[in-house]
Amino acid sequence: MKVLVIDIGGSKVKLKVSGSDETRKFTSGPRMGPKQFMQKFSQMTSDWEYDAITIGFPAPIVHEQPVRDPNNLGKGWPQFDFKKAFKKPVKVINDATMQALGSYEGGRMLFLGLGTGLGSAMILDDVVVPLELGELRYSRSKRMEDRVSKHALKKDGHEKWEKAVHLVVEDLRRAFVTDYIVIGGGNAKKLKQLPKGVKLGSNDNAFIGGLRLWNQTPFAAEPKKHTLVIV
Repeated sequence: MKVLVIDIGGSKVKLKVSGSDETRKFTSGPRMGPKQFMQKFSQMTSDWEYDAITIGFPAPIVHEQPVRDPNNLGKGWPQFDFKKAFKKPVKVINDATMQALGSYEGGRMLFLGLGTGLGSAMILDDVVVPLELGELRYSRSKRMEDRVSKHALKKDGHEKWEKAVHLVVEDLRRAFVTDYIVIGGGNAKKLKQLPKGVKLGSNDNAFIGGLRLWNQTPFAAEPKKHTLVIV
């Protein structure tokens, strides 16, 4: 079975089909609602063949449906029928959770995605727990996401942003008593020094996670297999 993995982010949409090394991309952003997404998607994938789809989406997902519109995309996503639109078997999962699945090496792992916002998920001995840690209060006027997001990096400068990342990671490491933390997302590579107990992730792991949902062979060499349960 060939699986198409779609990684929808706040600034870009990335697409890859199992069995191919090619990754295609197009711009997303605050004006991209479901209609605009489907138009661009159809243009970008008209010559691809696939049997099933995994979608990583930047918002909380319940029963494979967004519960609200993302902060960084257009409106209309909670009402959008993914399966009807694609006419293929579809699995929808939070984008950070999808990358966490591809990063998982067993044990008790916390995943943090430094991108347009702050993505998060935890995997506890093969049980996947999607999280929204960016919504936690960091100070009286700011959430965690406000201190470590792409906007914070631009507004506060690199030094202040990286210090905030280290403080957030240390707080969460203590709170969740993790074996290890993986930091992924587009801005992870901008850290000059990784916090203690942290592994650097890769955006490519999102595609591996998308395949694991269908029990498919990942794009890279396959790590230890796990029977995953998503709650």
